[in-house]
Amino acid sequence: MHAFANPARFLSIARPLTPWLFWAGILLLAMGSAFGLSLTPADYLQGETVRILYIHVPAAWLGMGGWTGIAVAALVQLVWRHPLAAIAGRAIAVPGALFTAICLITGSVWGRPTWGTWWEWDGRMTSMLVLFFLYLGYIALANASAGNNGGGGVSRVTAIFGLVGAVNIPIINRSVVWWNSLHQGPSITLTGSTIDSSILWPLGFTLLGFTLWFAAIVLMRMRAILAETKVEARMQRLARG
Repeated sequence: MHAFANPARFLSIARPLTPWLFWAGILLLAMGSAFGLSLTPADYLQGETVRILYIHVPAAWLGMGGWTGIAVAALVQLVWRHPLAAIAGRAIAVPGALFTAICLITGSVWGRPTWGTWWEWDGRMTSMLVLFFLYLGYIALANASAGNNGGGGVSRVTAIFGLVGAVNIPIINRSVVWWNSLHQGPSITLTGSTIDSSILWPLGFTLLGFTLWFAAIVLMRMRAILAETKVEARMQRLARG
């Protein structure tokens, strides 16, 4: 793990990897969207609105996955003091918040014709909204501490916040099992799926595409933070000189 602690070594891998992840993600997204819109049938109950799942499910996955990444980065920062862990957490926060917002918006749009309401204060939707506010809190803490923290990362307080906030992830995951709500139960599990295969299969393309795209955005943000830190350090040296 510490082999990648050197920013130069990290950048030597991140620079060529970023465009591959970005364009592979775009290609898979385009394929999944085209397949989902043209080759799959409408649902017998939900009709054409079922196609929102090709965006809603990946957005939910990345919203939760993003915070899981923040928690892992926080743990590495606090325990092993890895210099890039704090930068990784800061880089994940904004795209994680964006995908959480997309999940909430698409869920609302999907819920209106399906449930007859834009919003329902059930366990899944409420815990997902809590996750969005956790992201906003983390971003605010990270921005406040970035100027005072060496290397462009986040403070220990921000890292602890990221670690504690991970308690919400299993709540989101199990909320439809623990509480009765309008939201459907787990549709995709390790043992199978309740979604018909004729509708489900393009989801793999958009899920992988969004994941690769998310990874590319995180790498781009990490590179930007490192570049910004390098410029600030150079300006400080010139000011002292």
